[in-house]
Order: sequence, then C-alpha cells, then structure tokens
Amino acid sequence: MVPEVSSRGGRSLRDLFEGLVWRRFIDHVHLDEPSIAQYVSDMLVAFVHVDNLYRIRNAQGRRLEDVGEMLIESNPLLEATSFGREREVRKHVGDYTLFMTGLFPESVAKASRRKRPQLDAFVDFVQAGKESYSIVSSFDQFEYRDEAPLFRRLSQNFELCVFGINLVKQDLEKFQGEYYCQLKQTLHGDAPSRDE
Repeated sequence: MVPEVSSRGGRSLRDLFEGLVWRRFIDHVHLDEPSIAQYVSDMLVAFVHVDNLYRIRNAQGRRLEDVGEMLIESNPLLEATSFGREREVRKHVGDYTLFMTGLFPESVAKASRRKRPQLDAFVDFVQAGKESYSIVSSFDQFEYRDEAPLFRRLSQNFELCVFGINLVKQDLEKFQGEYYCQLKQTLHGDAPSRDE
C-alpha cells in the first residue's frame, strides 16, 4: 500500500490508522476480517474530532457524554423517537465504548471511582458495546441489510477489537516517545552530527 501524502508532505492520519489497525488486527490479534479492520480504522479517524465522539444529543439538544444517558436515549420505550433513532444511538454506543475501552481503558476504569458517579459508573462498557452492535445487526432489512453482518461480527469479536485497538495505542505511544526523544535531542544539542 502506497501511503497517502498530506498537504504538508507527511503521511495522512487515515493512512497511519489504517496501517496500524490492519497490521495489529490481522498479524497480532489474528482477526482476519478486512471489513472490521477498515471499519475500526475509519472510526478512529472520525473520533479524532471530538464533535464526532460526542455527536449524540438528547431531545433538548444537550450533548450526551455518558454511556448510561446514551443507552436511555436509544431506548424506544424511553427517549428514542423511532427505531431508526435506536439504531443510530446504539451504533454510536458500540463505537464509543470500543474506542474508549481500546484507547483509554484507564478512563473507563476511573468512571466507577468518581466522587459523584454518573450513570457510566454502573455501565459495563464491553457489555454495552457488544449488546449495542448486536442490536444494530438486528436491523437487517432494506437499507441496513448489507451492514448487518459487519455489526454482528463486531459484537462477536468486541474483546478482540478492544485488544487490537490497545495494541494500536501502544504503537502510538511509542511513536510519541520517539518523537519526544528526537525533539529533546534537537533542543538540547545532543543530536548526532550529520558528518558522523
């Protein structure tokens, strides 16, 4: 695969995430599911923008940042205005919980230890994500027919996807550390000379 070059001459974020996700999911997690790897890399790119991470709003227009509130918003017997809304919010819950448990598991763990716990403190993120993807996969008619199998496989392989994303996180931390060391060497004049 030839890496895409951004307008500033570097690799694009999309190429970075695709390369890392595909390598980790297929080579290390042994989840040979190209559609899952592509979906996850696209999700990571989308969630770089915080507006996409917190795009679900309630009826009053308030941004929902708590998985428990999102689950209430998805329920057609409570807040959801339609089954389409249920699917939309459940898909987001699956994506959000996968993202958070894979990249920021320490943040998920802290939710239950807050002084003033929110609904998140009572939500098992992995179970909520698996269940949400399973519900999304049950929408298997008409315009959703082609997508349903992907969400079924995401539900069935949720833990493997979390593990794969955690490996991607380790790669990103390593890149960040290498960049920091290079910058530190440059700033402190410790960089090796080009004549050596």
